[in-house]
Amino acid sequence: MAADDGALPSREELLAFVAECPGRVGKRDIARAFGIAGSARRAALGRLLGELRHEGLLAAGRGRRLQPKGALPSEAAVEVVALDDEGNAVAEPVCWRGEGPPPRIVLTSAAGRRPLPAPGIGERAIARLRPLPGGGWQGRVRRLLPTVERQAVGVFRRTARGERIQPADRRQAHDWRAVVPQGLTADDGDLVLVEPLSQRRFGPVPARVLRRLGHRSDPGAASLLAIAAHGIPTAFADAALAEARAAQPVAGARGREDLRPLPLVTIDDDDARDHDDAVFAEAGDGAAAWHAVVAIADVAHYVRPGSALDRTARQRGNSVYFPDRVVAMLPERLSNDLCSLLAGRERPCIAVHLWIGGDGTLIRWRFARALMRSAARLSYDDVQAHRDGTPGEATARLPAGLIGALYGAYEALRQARERRGALDIERPERRVTLQDDGGVEVTARKRHASHRLIEELMIAANVAAARTLEAKRMPVMYRLHDRPSPEKADELRGFLESLGLSLRRSPGLRPGDFAQVLKRAGASEHRHAIHEAVLRSQAQAEYGPERIGHFGLALTAYSHFTSPIRRYADLVVHRSLIAALGLGDGGPAPGADFEELGAHLTATERRAMRAERETVDRYLARCMADRIGAVMAGRVCGLGRFGLIVRLDGLEAEGLLPARRLPGGPFRFDERRRSLRGRGVAWRLGDAVTVAIAEANPVSGAVIFELASCDR
Repeated sequence: MAADDGALPSREELLAFVAECPGRVGKRDIARAFGIAGSARRAALGRLLGELRHEGLLAAGRGRRLQPKGALPSEAAVEVVALDDEGNAVAEPVCWRGEGPPPRIVLTSAAGRRPLPAPGIGERAIARLRPLPGGGWQGRVRRLLPTVERQAVGVFRRTARGERIQPADRRQAHDWRAVVPQGLTADDGDLVLVEPLSQRRFGPVPARVLRRLGHRSDPGAASLLAIAAHGIPTAFADAALAEARAAQPVAGARGREDLRPLPLVTIDDDDARDHDDAVFAEAGDGAAAWHAVVAIADVAHYVRPGSALDRTARQRGNSVYFPDRVVAMLPERLSNDLCSLLAGRERPCIAVHLWIGGDGTLIRWRFARALMRSAARLSYDDVQAHRDGTPGEATARLPAGLIGALYGAYEALRQARERRGALDIERPERRVTLQDDGGVEVTARKRHASHRLIEELMIAANVAAARTLEAKRMPVMYRLHDRPSPEKADELRGFLESLGLSLRRSPGLRPGDFAQVLKRAGASEHRHAIHEAVLRSQAQAEYGPERIGHFGLALTAYSHFTSPIRRYADLVVHRSLIAALGLGDGGPAPGADFEELGAHLTATERRAMRAERETVDRYLARCMADRIGAVMAGRVCGLGRFGLIVRLDGLEAEGLLPARRLPGGPFRFDERRRSLRGRGVAWRLGDAVTVAIAEANPVSGAVIFELASCDR
């Protein structure tokens, strides 16, 4: 199948090859099949595959491996998720990465002398698939697969119908029938870890109780639920703990650049648990208007490839942050002590010197392995107050001009960001505080220019890391953010047109096109809705070795370098820099598969994000459970046939306003214009509403509203 020398396969040949291959294929597989060699031809192949992805003809899945967009193979592993009215098993593909929800497949047994038993809910099978003429899919079961042990969490209940498990997952509509093994006890209201069992008949699905997690009223119940539901590892292996205990502080600057005289400072939220970056800035010389230093904890000094610490950090992928605890990637001895840039303590670091032009251009940079001593632990509020003319005790002791120089470097970088057309989407962050009396306080986290200052310096450091590794021809673990799919862009375009705005139709949409939409939104009444719609149109970020750039930041090469205490991807970049620049021991293990590792780290990051978001939702629901009937103002931030998703002003809490509780039904959902239309009434994203809290479930995190007033 080798292509002619110097020629690439046609678009049709590529699509046919991907469609005919069993499973997913990657660029390496395609290059091998078509005999494509040499960096120039491989780069051209990458661009061609990128065009096919952007046009929606190919879909990139795990590890950025490819399949025809929205396609199902002729044979696949499926899992039974329901029984239809006639008792037939209805399944979904185990692996689905197409657009929209996974397709439903009605299963039948394959013809044969010994027909297989029909699979029950929760069971998996290999099935031969075919599309039905009128739409939908049919699958013939070839063989049953061993039952996969899946775990879930819920609340144990004693009811008149017997012992039940109330699922914590709001998508699970029905209770499970509790199966409590001998020797294990559970009381009403206990949080339990369960294993749903196979079910071949109607009625509640049985679920075996595996262990008790605590009681639903415990202060840390919300995070315990998320940890158990997502299988987040919390205990470190004895070998990893032993390595952490044996670690010793770096003594002296021998072999390192001595940055101890430099007044580097850490700037974080006031409730930050670790400090892995410190910054400094001063006026530059020559072409550079500013000289900045970003110093990052040298985690690679303590965590070596192949060690027990490395194995556990790789498995976890990242730290997970909850309001009441942190499930750290590294043991506390490292994450909160030896690797944390504590004020007044000598700490090893990898620093990058950045020389920044007056227009924000990165003129040059230099990496060094160094020793530093943080001059102060500052909060964003401290730095912003100093900038606003009311310096506090912490910033008053710093050298004169340091804060001003940091803001000067930031202003230059901000100009460059605006020229690139990077997206600046407003999405308030919620802050949950647990009170001593067990109460919950939820507020919107304040966002200052000091937050943006740190973000821009970190972005510049990340760009410098990626460019350095590219120049040294080292493998790079990129932070990837693909452009929006044509389908998502078209959905956004329809919504914007309903508001009198536009998004150009060129297939080569640039970040600046979206940035212009946000700019035109300005201070209009639809500003929040437009920001929400633009955010939802974006692809999810991921990790991988293929250089496709970061669309949201409008950067062609971008990696994560600045948080190795809490992100394994950053540790990988540190190791590559150490090897590329000859900075001593602690480089990468030979033969690392960055594609496989990137897919794993993407999965652990998304697991952490889901767990953190669900936990905050549960705390919010707990907060609102004490305020049933309270009337509050909010805005529509999502909608569908089900009704409206409303975000409350100030609290940033979200809940469902069901369509059945809205006047003017029945409703028709206009997907293109993102509106819900009934008799004489229409609801759109961003509409202001006044709602009353009708229900709040702290276990699932679900909140239900009812309309308090309506002027429509």
